[in-house]
Parts: sequence; C-alpha cells; structure tokens
Amino acid sequence: MPALAPAQPAEGCGKRYQTSLLTAQDCRNHIHLILGFNPLAASRATQSLAAGAKPIIIFPQNAENHTNLHYTLAAYINSGVVTHLSRTFQERDLFALGREEVNRVVDAVFITTTSIPGEDSLTVKAISELCKRNRIPINVVDAPDLCSFSLLSVHVDGPLQIGVTTNGRGCKLASRIRREVAASLPVGLGEACDRLGSVRRRIVQADGSGNKTKEVDDGVDDSVDQAASFNKLVTEEDADAAKTRRMRWLSQVCEYWPLKRLAGITDEDVSAILDSFHTSNNSDGPTTANGEATATQTPKRIGRVILAGSGPGHPDLLTRATYKAIQAADLILADKLVPSGVLELIPRRTPVSIARKFPGNADRAQEELLEQALQGVREGKTVLRLKQGDPFIYGRGGEEVEFFRAQGMADRVVVLPGITSSLSAPLFAGIPATQRDVADQVLICTGTGKKGKAPVPPEYVASRTVVFLMALHRIGGLVGELTEPTGEEKEGQQNGHGNVVSRSRRALWPLDTPCAVIERASCPDQRVIRTTLRYVAEAIEQEGSRPPGLLVVGRACEASYKPRTGDEGSKSWVVEDEGFKGLDLDDLLPGDMAGVAALS
Repeated sequence: MPALAPAQPAEGCGKRYQTSLLTAQDCRNHIHLILGFNPLAASRATQSLAAGAKPIIIFPQNAENHTNLHYTLAAYINSGVVTHLSRTFQERDLFALGREEVNRVVDAVFITTTSIPGEDSLTVKAISELCKRNRIPINVVDAPDLCSFSLLSVHVDGPLQIGVTTNGRGCKLASRIRREVAASLPVGLGEACDRLGSVRRRIVQADGSGNKTKEVDDGVDDSVDQAASFNKLVTEEDADAAKTRRMRWLSQVCEYWPLKRLAGITDEDVSAILDSFHTSNNSDGPTTANGEATATQTPKRIGRVILAGSGPGHPDLLTRATYKAIQAADLILADKLVPSGVLELIPRRTPVSIARKFPGNADRAQEELLEQALQGVREGKTVLRLKQGDPFIYGRGGEEVEFFRAQGMADRVVVLPGITSSLSAPLFAGIPATQRDVADQVLICTGTGKKGKAPVPPEYVASRTVVFLMALHRIGGLVGELTEPTGEEKEGQQNGHGNVVSRSRRALWPLDTPCAVIERASCPDQRVIRTTLRYVAEAIEQEGSRPPGLLVVGRACEASYKPRTGDEGSKSWVVEDEGFKGLDLDDLLPGDMAGVAALS
C-alpha cells in the first residue's frame, strides 16, 4: 500500500506538511529492484513477495557481505523465490530487468542502504534522480526527499489491510498507531470481509448487474463513502425494486451492523442473507409443513416489552433506565440505526435481532420485529425494543404501543425516553436551536411522509429553526418544496366553474437560508456540512452519504459558527469531518472512577 511522496506545501497555505494520496496497488508479477543486503532489504523482499511481486536483489557478493547477509534473504535466494545478481548496480538495470509488457522497465526500486558499493557505481541521489526522470517509483531509506513513494505501517488480516503513515515525519508513531488500531478491531474481521465479498458476488451473479443493481451497489471501490442514493426512497409502485432487495439488505448489513457482529458472521448468517426475500412475505403467522396455520401456545407466565430510546449515538448519552433495561432483557430487538457503541453494552448471553429495514422493506421489517416481540412476551420474556433517539419522536413508538394494546398487553408495555437527535445533533454541531435575537422557536419535521409521500412543507419564519429527520435521501425534492410553491399551491382552490378562488400564501424559504447536514451525531465519525438551501443538494451529492443524518435549517446555523482559516468564501459549503470528541470526560474523573463511570 504505497503512498505518493509528500510534496512541498503550497506557498502561503500555512501548512507545515502535505498529505499523500494513499493507494493500493496490484503488484502481481511486478519486478521490484532491491539494492542492499541488510535486514531492511529482507523486509522489502518479504513485502514484495506478499504482494505477488518478483524481487531482484542486487549486491556484490564477497566474503564480507556474505557473512553479513540477512538469514531471511539467504533463505529466499537459496529457495529461488528471490533473484540475486552478484554485482554492483548499473544504470541499464532499470531498463533491462523488467517485464516484457512494459518494455523491460522495472516497476519499482527500493534502496535500503545509504551508499551503493562499487567504485564506479552511481550515488543514491543519482539513482533517485534517474528513476524520477523516467517515472520509475523509488523508495530510499531515511531520505524522504529522494523518494517518490513511501511504504505504510500495515496491518493485514486476510483481504483487509489498514495502513498508517506520518508522511515522512519519522516520529515512529505510525507503528504504534497501527498496532493500537489493529488491537481495537474484533478478531475475524478480515474473514468477514472475505465472506461478505463472496456474498456480494453471488448476489450480483444471481440477481444480475443491471442499472437497478448499480443504484444500490457502488461496486468494489473502497475510496468512496456511501452514495447519496444509499437510502433512496423505494415506493410500492417500484416493481423493479424487488430485484435488488438482497443487495440493498447486504448494503445495510455492512453499514449498520456492529463490527463485532460482522466479525462473527457465520455460514448460517450468509445463507440467511442469500435466502432473504425469496419466499413470500405475506404469511400472517407460523405454519406447518403443509402450509396450515398453527395455533400459538401461550404460556401462563406473560412477559413484558420495553420500548427504549438509545439516544443519538454516543453510549454515554444513554439514560440509566435504558442501560438497566439492556442488562436485564431476555431478548433485544434493535433498530438498524442503533450505533455499535450502544450495542456493545449488550451482554453476550442476550440474543439480539437487528431490524432488516432498508428502502422498500421498512414495513415488512417492522412487522417482523413486532412478531418477534409478541412471541417473546408470550413466552414470558422481557423484550427490549431498542430504538435510536426517542421512541416517540419519529420512532413509530406510538404505533408499537397501540399494537401491543390491541393484543391485550397494554399493562405489559413500558416506554423509556431517550435523547432525541433532533435536538442534540444541532448542539453537537455547535448550533443553538434557540438563541435570543436569532431563533425563538424550533420545529421538528419529517422529510418523508407515510408511504414515501412528501409531507406538507413548513412556511418560512425568520426566527424559526427547523430540524428535518428522514430527509437527506430526497433532499432535492425537499428544497424545492421549501423554496417554491408546491403543485397544489400553484393550482389553488377552484370553485365549481373551475375558477381559482384562493391560493396559499405560505411564505417560501429564501435560497440563501443557512442550513447544516449533521451525520452520525455524537459518534467518532460525526460529519457536519455547512451550506445554504441553494447548495445543500449539490453538497450531499458530491460529498456522499454517512447515515443516519438530519438537516437543520435557519439562521441559528450560523449564530455561533466561526469559519476556520481558509474556509471563508472558498466554497459553497464547508465539511467538518473531525469526528465528535465532546464526551471524552474520563480524564476528569478521579482515580479508578473513570473505568466504572458508565456502569454505575
């Protein structure tokens, strides 16, 4: 995983460093020239072989350096996997030892020593200049200025590779950071990448790779986030959507399941994904092998169901009541948006089912969860319906309470509040939803109505802050509804003769109204995009999607915002992608209290 060598900072930019373009190269059958015979040369040969390349070692063999030859290099040379040329390096080696298909030019050069042996040999600097002049990638030990690329400190777990670079700073932190990042990952994540990649290929082969599939699957490019169409609305009228249900479900699994859950994915889980949605979803209950409905056996002991909000994302924002419910539940049915930090608090003994909600399958997934909850309560279990935010703020909590009441279980339902993202996310982005002389009212709206229908847009009030949930997947339509008259408003109300007798006087939102997109609020990968209604759709399309997210509109978005140096007037939007660190409070607690604070 090489990185292009850092260039000099642009004049006047104020930066003391330049970040690199990190790439992953397919080096199979490439010719890598390695100059040296020390331990670093052995390491470079090992890395080349692991990438499928063919290393050629050049150094003159004599009594002195033969004695000092690294044992790994000696083993490679003796086994024939590494070619050894026992002589000094010559300029023509760059253009004679490579592959035929690239006119014998070598693919990369690694210099692992500060001086090249031989009276007539080129200097390290001369070799570097020669390689750069002929666009041959070169890496020189301890000489960033002579390199055109550098190697990263890499963690390898099957097909999963994670690289870290400090861009030639030489502070030796890269290795430690890589170790700590790797230690934080669950065991088996690389194998999970392999399994899920296999599932994706099988789904593409079985379901086809037409335009509809491409809409829900961005392919194998790891450099892009989820597209803006990731959670694109799917209506019942979209017959073609059924052809991509399995791919959409796989995408949701990869985006929302906790890494620990993904790392533990089994053959049974893979089969469940592949077998999903092949059978009819119209069954109302359990059936026998003959398709006849079976009677549900109700135990004497009746359990209970708890509807609880898990807050916006950070596990420290759970209420104590919800934390206790997580620890005490016999079965947890979680929405897909419940973040991994909260799911990691669930005891290992507790079964967990994550909603199979994705565009086009939301209603059926909701029915599945209610059926599981009902069965669990009838079996005498304490069932926890774990939701993001607050259950009664666009969480369908009220509908679920009505469902259990209809089943005669009104006294078996408990609802626990949660911190809603509609009010906390603006805070985490530094947006005061209300502030004197700026905003004296807050309106919480949905951007998508029932069955995908567009809701009635709110009118413009200069002192109002509006928070839109479930809106980013149709941001273009929402902006149009806010800033222009809707079709119904244009038509007006007609009398019996077809004449317009009145028109709506809803105040429209100016296109220059400040707004902010807040994604994964309070999570380590929180992102904020600050812009105006004029550019917000373009910004989301270009920057991609990082669900879940919401839209805040109103003057409050710029009440406390101070542009960073270099941001003023440079773009139509500003992206803040530093993540969220506002709750790192453990260092403020005395002694051992930090380790038990979340559990007290």
